[in-house]
Amino acid sequence: MQEPILLLIRPRITKRMGCMESWDNKVVVVGAGVVGMATALFLLRGGKQVTVIDPFPPAGGCSFGNSGMISANNAAPIAMPGMLPRVPGWLLDPLGPLVLRKRYLLHLMPWLAKWIRAGNINRVLEISDAMHALNKDAHGYWKELVGAQRYGELVRRNGQVHLAATNDMPSRNAAVERAIRERHGFEAELLGPEEIRKMFPGIASDVTKGVLIPGNGFTTNPRRLVGSIGEAFLQEGGQLISEKVQKLIPREGRIMVMSNTSNYEVADVVVAAGAWSADLLAPLGITVPLEGERGYHAMLPDANIDLQYTLSFRSRGFGMTPMETGIRVAGTIEFTFRDAPPDETLAQRFIPKAKLLFPDLTHGEPRLWMGVRPSLPDSLPLVGPVERIPGLHLAFGNSHFGMTGGPATARLAADLVLRAKPTIDAVPYRLSRFG
Repeated sequence: MQEPILLLIRPRITKRMGCMESWDNKVVVVGAGVVGMATALFLLRGGKQVTVIDPFPPAGGCSFGNSGMISANNAAPIAMPGMLPRVPGWLLDPLGPLVLRKRYLLHLMPWLAKWIRAGNINRVLEISDAMHALNKDAHGYWKELVGAQRYGELVRRNGQVHLAATNDMPSRNAAVERAIRERHGFEAELLGPEEIRKMFPGIASDVTKGVLIPGNGFTTNPRRLVGSIGEAFLQEGGQLISEKVQKLIPREGRIMVMSNTSNYEVADVVVAAGAWSADLLAPLGITVPLEGERGYHAMLPDANIDLQYTLSFRSRGFGMTPMETGIRVAGTIEFTFRDAPPDETLAQRFIPKAKLLFPDLTHGEPRLWMGVRPSLPDSLPLVGPVERIPGLHLAFGNSHFGMTGGPATARLAADLVLRAKPTIDAVPYRLSRFG
């Protein structure tokens, strides 16, 4: 199916506001990913004049290349008790899910220290409550953003499956994961060998254990789904500019947005630039523990298996999702300098993993991809105003959960800009939690 083509429309915001034109109802959103576009659309529908600025159209980064999972019934953060001892094994495994470049270790240490603290059991349960608040209404928000017809076309809410092989050791976090499910009332259906083979014909014989999480699902095309927000935004009067924001300059009662070609003065700016958000905040003296976790996928076109569910295989560090253009096999966390060239071998390694899971799998020429996840140590985004800079707002850091928690993150960010009563408690997502 052909991808949507979004028309880039120059804004009517003038480069310098004169006495005949007011800037006080104008908002610039920096970033055209899922959070940026959803925030912009909510603000537009709330009566603001909104411009989105990004070098790429929706969706050009992680909002394009993610696994497509929409996990409303998930509230487990990445940092969990007992995970740290597994890190050396992952690093030593040539096919493991974690890659840390030696030259980057010193740079990563402060973030890792915060990540370790976030894995304390009491903190994990607090984080799970905040994640649940963001995730629980994910499907409803997607319907609101793109409409019921487009949602029905692009989203499958038939559950997600977690698989394991006969000899896989139980997860060290199994008890904590079960406690989180019970805490939030998530259902989980255990799957035996017969159920697994019925759901996944042709799967390897050593895959004998599984869990189905009802209420979760996936999108068959993340790019089209996020692009649909962009289409609605333009149709309803929003403005989208293909430029790169270089600096934010606070002025009396407003903020000047300096791009590679223009200046814009507006009352409010929402920073939703994903892993690049910290670059815009640093000149303002705002330090955030934002790490760019690089992830990869291989898209397998013309596959000969009829995959109906999205699945994850944690012990082998990957997941598979059926999409309109093939089967997407995704995973991996690579810690390195954000702008280092992609290591295509990290995407290519998914292909033998998929064939190990489905021994008779055939497909066309794989398409490889790398993107940069905006990750904070506690798996929660930063959302809300920067108190000492009026008009500056944050909305980024959804880590591995952007397609799930992104729409609610956007709703909360828009509510705070509009000074409306938030639909969820904003406290857990404040900048002040990092001191």
